[in-house]
Amino acid sequence: MTTKKVLIVDDEPDICELIEITLMRMDIASQSALNITDAKLLLETEHFDLCLTDMRLPDGNGIDLVEHVQQNYSDLPVAVITAHGNMESAVKALKAGAFDFVSKPVDIQILRNLVSSATTLPEKTEQKKPVKNQLSITGKSPAVRELMKNISKLARNQAPVFIHGESGSGKERVARMIHQQGSRSEGPFVPVNCGAISAELMESEFFGHLKGSFTGAHSDKQGLFEAANSGTLFLDEIAELPLNMQVKLLRVIQEKAVRAVGAAQEVPVDVRILSASHKNLVQLVADGAFREDLYYRVNVIELTIPPLRDRKEDIPLFVEQLLDGIATKMGMDIPVIEDEAMEALHNYHFPGNVRELENILERALALSDDNRITRQGLQLKPAAVNGAIKTPDDSSTADNDTIDPMDLAGQERNSIMQALEKTRWNKTAAAKLLGLSLRQLRYRLQKLDIE
Repeated sequence: MTTKKVLIVDDEPDICELIEITLMRMDIASQSALNITDAKLLLETEHFDLCLTDMRLPDGNGIDLVEHVQQNYSDLPVAVITAHGNMESAVKALKAGAFDFVSKPVDIQILRNLVSSATTLPEKTEQKKPVKNQLSITGKSPAVRELMKNISKLARNQAPVFIHGESGSGKERVARMIHQQGSRSEGPFVPVNCGAISAELMESEFFGHLKGSFTGAHSDKQGLFEAANSGTLFLDEIAELPLNMQVKLLRVIQEKAVRAVGAAQEVPVDVRILSASHKNLVQLVADGAFREDLYYRVNVIELTIPPLRDRKEDIPLFVEQLLDGIATKMGMDIPVIEDEAMEALHNYHFPGNVRELENILERALALSDDNRITRQGLQLKPAAVNGAIKTPDDSSTADNDTIDPMDLAGQERNSIMQALEKTRWNKTAAAKLLGLSLRQLRYRLQKLDIE
């Protein structure tokens, strides 16, 4: 196996020696330069797997070296060493393309984690095997091609990324793709919906607690940050965090350490933070509902996901993926979707984006009796667009004033509950009434959590 090699750029011999010893114990070779000029000469003549540079150098700034490497050696990750507490410099370096940062005085464990992640980055040409039955962002539209390009680029660094997009557009799927294509793919991916955790339990959920630290703490509990150690923590709907929790999250991002409730000391954590929201964080900052300093920490790089209506040429690929996944879960052959049904989907506005498409197909398949999805079986409803009603070209005669076109799961639940009540909870009879097989009904009962 080829020995990895790191370029250390720092004008303090003690720092260089400390890093060299640490790398030597990791079986990684190193070479040191005292300034940017010497570093550039070494880059021209030697091959390195990582460049680790101080921010303040005799002949320039570490960001200058980051930009030089980005322009001339784009495959080489660069990490910066910043002064303690100087997050502004770290953020500037990350925006310039740095892989990650470490603060002085250098914590050896944090340094080891950084070097390990950087030197195990996959090659740009390496293709990760897709996770079976997991829907990914796919397509040939210009919007998706640009999105995929950005995902690939972001997977090669550790900068916090804020993913913005409408509800149902696939924010978590994009976060998973960034995780799977990066150096942390072997580590855990821990998604958390910030709006689904009560304010009273939030600190315990995120940071963990020790037994007896509060009433009801009957045993030690590991927090989400520790669960995501060496991997990625995805904070979905981060705008829902209360202000007091935002302060604590900011500290964890800056210090790369957490303190469990009831603990006396902090524990280092090696976690990449990805976050998302459908809300406008800039407006929330202006309204005082989201801290400005936290906004700049989590939004080092912003990635916007286009809505499904802006990439309609990709709908057939999404449909193919979704039907394959649904068929696998239901233990049946992949269903056939008729041309007229596909045309109807292409003409639909999709206010609920990919999530709505998934719900529409699942409903149509569950209610079909021949494993074919027809135009009528889709049961597309009018959708509000800019205050008006946009209707598919086959005008629906449904009572649109009383049916929420987005609440497909609710409509399906009502239909199943009515059938069960009519048959006095005889599942076989209810399935027959709904035009489903017993297996299909059981799948829907499990999905909708109907006992």
